Amino acid sequence: MNNLVGFVLAVMITLLFVRRYLRGQKLRERHALQAAEKGTLHSEGPRSQHPQIDTRFCIGCATCTTVCPEGDVLAMLGGQAVIVNGYKCIGHSLCADACPVGAITMVTASPGMSADLPHLTGEYETNIPNLFIVGELGGLALIKNAINQGRDCIDSIAARMPELRRARPDSKVFDTVIVGAGPGGISASLRAVERKLAYVTLDADEIGGTVAKYPRQKLVLTSPVEFPIYGKLKKTEYTKEELLLLWKGFLARSDFKCRTDEKVEEITRGADGVLTVATGKNQYRALTVVLALGKGGNPRKLGVKGEELPKVMYRLIEADHYTNKKILVVGGGDGAVEAAMGLAHQAGNKVTLSYRQAGFTRLKNRNQMRLDEFVSTRKIDVLFNSKPVEFTPKSVILDVEGKLREISNDFVWIFAGGEAPTAFLKKIGIKVGMQDVTEESSNEAKEAVLANG
Repeated sequence: MNNLVGFVLAVMITLLFVRRYLRGQKLRERHALQAAEKGTLHSEGPRSQHPQIDTRFCIGCATCTTVCPEGDVLAMLGGQAVIVNGYKCIGHSLCADACPVGAITMVTASPGMSADLPHLTGEYETNIPNLFIVGELGGLALIKNAINQGRDCIDSIAARMPELRRARPDSKVFDTVIVGAGPGGISASLRAVERKLAYVTLDADEIGGTVAKYPRQKLVLTSPVEFPIYGKLKKTEYTKEELLLLWKGFLARSDFKCRTDEKVEEITRGADGVLTVATGKNQYRALTVVLALGKGGNPRKLGVKGEELPKVMYRLIEADHYTNKKILVVGGGDGAVEAAMGLAHQAGNKVTLSYRQAGFTRLKNRNQMRLDEFVSTRKIDVLFNSKPVEFTPKSVILDVEGKLREISNDFVWIFAGGEAPTAFLKKIGIKVGMQDVTEESSNEAKEAVLANG
């Protein structure tokens, strides 16, 4: 009798756990389906690196869904990992690293979708021989990717340098000219020093590239990365200030040759194969050229009356310089939201965030949660379905759901993206266009898995 009672209790307890597990599975799938439905609101999909899952190899362990720092990019449906919010992915690649069976590879376009990218080889070479592109301009987001590509690209250049040097017409020709002193350009420069290449780095602005223009204390590096000469960085997270200080130390201790305030206007290839890089001040001849420009380009303007006023800006450098002001931030991406929160944190500021859509659909989870707090405490006023129609010295006029509204204003920041330097790439002869890179990347991942047994 006791055995029977024990058996019945064991069955009941097991059924209870099974029921709870199944209810949890259904709840998770319902949340995943809701996330997928929300993801369709952003119809353009991902614009840079993101995961692609080969369901033939996926074992449904859910590891990838737990390591993603952006939240609900991935979810489990029917025992398989799926992408439900690809537009939120910014290419951390932790999911690919964590997958125990190699079912995830990082690609630069979603399945069945092409990307407007320069045509590059596996060594980052364009259709112009010995002219390379690294970093964000080539389609991969994140600072760590730019650093890795800058280093690897110089390795490829160094490997072909003996042959190139034999054909060098004179000693005044550089081994390589690196265009851009951001993460990719700095990494390439340090590797060029390490490889003993004759090089020069050019930048139209300041050392640090886009990172130098980020708001104060912005978290810019969130995963380990290895710099040429100096090895792997010890910390796993770095703010803008910390990373710039590190770079300054790196460059001060190396033979860093950089010329700032030199915007590259033209790159041509002569009959002898030598590339000539022309700026507004000088011309540089080189056996190879590495473009590490980034893709932000010039800020995109709205074309609104009064936009030329000095109070209208497109980059926020020091939020703490603005206190007791009435501020409008225009945009619906992470940059706009981070700027709005940074400004709202300063004493006495009244911040309004204007976005043309009915809701935010592409924010990082942490930014969405922080913004909700700012809104609930009335530190930020969000106006959806709104757009500015005129800026005046003391106010802004907004179209809010079809009705004009004028609010007092001291400063305006516009975050409408940037005009990518596609026109420049086309001008110098680099092939840029729609290309389906997903299938190729997926096949490479499958072959790697099969080769490793």
